[in-house]
Amino acid sequence: MRRTDVSVSRTPDGRRLDVSRVVDAPAAAVWDLFTDPSRWPEWGPSVGAVDCADERIRTGTTGRVRVAGVWIPFEVDDCDDEHYRWTWSVATVPATGHRVEPLGEGRCRAVFEVPLLAAGYAVVCERALRRIEELATRR
Repeated sequence: MRRTDVSVSRTPDGRRLDVSRVVDAPAAAVWDLFTDPSRWPEWGPSVGAVDCADERIRTGTTGRVRVAGVWIPFEVDDCDDEHYRWTWSVATVPATGHRVEPLGEGRCRAVFEVPLLAAGYAVVCERALRRIEELATRR
């Protein structure tokens, strides 16, 4: 059984709690799940629905997510397809970063970068990583 790792790291946005899991799928498959807003409710335990005009997020993408029945606006602050990393703000508050690290043929590490003040959100991220692994490894 795979395990989820938690560590503190320094990101371009400062120190974050990295919640990560190795996935037996190509990095591009996990990146597709991370960057397709229509797929977020499939793996995001706190995301009930998404309203976004973009099929794939990019820097500047805006929309809204439904969390606990409430629609909350978001904006993608940075999306780097080359380095598999994106960050966003939800209700103008910097939120989790999302990163994929290629580990060789058919394997990668999926990472959520959680602000240290929101460390309790790591439990939600762990659940999301399990779902991402299930979705990315379906054949």
